[in-house]
Amino acid sequence: MKTTPTMLALTRQSVWLIISVALMTAQASTPLMAEVVRLKAAPSPADNPLKGLVPYSKPEEGRFPHSLEFEYLRFSDLMTGARSFDWQPLEKLLDGIASRGNQSVFRVWIEYPGQKSGLPQFLRDLGVKVTDWHNKEEQPPADQFHSPDYENEHLITAIERYIAAFGKRYDGDARIGYITAGLLGSWGEWHTYPREDLFASVKTQQRVLTAYAKAFKKTPVLLRYPAGSNRDDLASNADLPFGYHDDSFAWGTLDTDREDDSWFYMPSLKAAGAAALNKWRTQPIGGEVRPEVWGQIHDVKPKHKRAQDFITCVEQTHATWLMESGLFEKKSSVERRERAIEHVRRMGYDFHVSTAELQRRNSKLHVHLTVLNQGVAPFYQDWRLELAALTADGKVTQRWPVDWKLTGLLPGDADRNWKASLPLPEASVTGLTLALRVIHPLANGKPLRFANAEQDRQAPGWLSLGPLP
Repeated sequence: MKTTPTMLALTRQSVWLIISVALMTAQASTPLMAEVVRLKAAPSPADNPLKGLVPYSKPEEGRFPHSLEFEYLRFSDLMTGARSFDWQPLEKLLDGIASRGNQSVFRVWIEYPGQKSGLPQFLRDLGVKVTDWHNKEEQPPADQFHSPDYENEHLITAIERYIAAFGKRYDGDARIGYITAGLLGSWGEWHTYPREDLFASVKTQQRVLTAYAKAFKKTPVLLRYPAGSNRDDLASNADLPFGYHDDSFAWGTLDTDREDDSWFYMPSLKAAGAAALNKWRTQPIGGEVRPEVWGQIHDVKPKHKRAQDFITCVEQTHATWLMESGLFEKKSSVERRERAIEHVRRMGYDFHVSTAELQRRNSKLHVHLTVLNQGVAPFYQDWRLELAALTADGKVTQRWPVDWKLTGLLPGDADRNWKASLPLPEASVTGLTLALRVIHPLANGKPLRFANAEQDRQAPGWLSLGPLP
């Protein structure tokens, strides 16, 4: 068949049409150049949630930044009968603390030196004995103690019922940060020193631990003393799902190699074995700075001769939170306050996002972040995260939930890679910024902020990651 000029022209047009369509298709499927943003490091705030230094509830405003508040509660105020409870004192405490954007740490006690017994009247009526005594080792003798008979079955059963009802109502409550186990011993600290004969037996302790383990699966419960199977005075807890609280922090924390100091936290932890030493990886560590060194422990040279180096104690214990009344009772010097803020940054978690890679492909935005934990402990709560498109003045125009996890990121681990593929809206995103935030379960909770200069740049609580491509 003879090819005519007209046929040749049509063939050429067909070829160019095919080439044009192919080019258009290739361009449509080719991703735009990835925008890699290297984010700058900056100090994180001292009031990041679930960590830091902790006052008693209702502290004087402006004394020191914090996100947690501590308080004691009397057992008899909460349990009023064999199967009846009054939760109003706890509700009032939790609501008050939450109204300030903070979360609660608290302990329930039955005996507190200098205060009337916390044993419910119905248990007295059932014949539970209370021993009144003074600590004669202190001069002058300390306030009067009121130790109940911890082996009385009525008391043990009441404690078990209380814990079960407590957990059913409050496990996972966003108003609660941590619970210290309490209930047994002076101040609820699981000892009646020096009257060890009045303290609960190992069997009673085991029943209390079992009750807590059954009742609380979400809210962390912390115990006063690490204990392995080698103790005859404390129930073994190293393999149980509880954290610890060192209530003689920076005074009775570090190992001194002295036999008289074998009860200190780190020697006790080592004696309890590997499971106790590694507890911080999955369970939080808290406590209280020893009253003798309140405030001064943040000075360059604390005055008290028994003061132990604060940062060394934090690094060895992996502490996340500590009660510290010295910074809240009165206004601190500028130097003490600034050093205390630096100390808080060394406690618990401290997250830094180092890079953000943003890439657009068709109607999808591909995000790749790298995040590092610069602290001494992980973040123990599985809080949700979300991305958003922000305007220049911080308004959210689009939200994308992501399944990224903060939990399990340990200090010393390599950067964690967070990746997501997000559907882009039909409207243009030109001029908008992609941002990240951690969703606090309290609506008015103080936001978790990253150790980045871009944190809060456009909107409070949001980490700006870069312009949307």
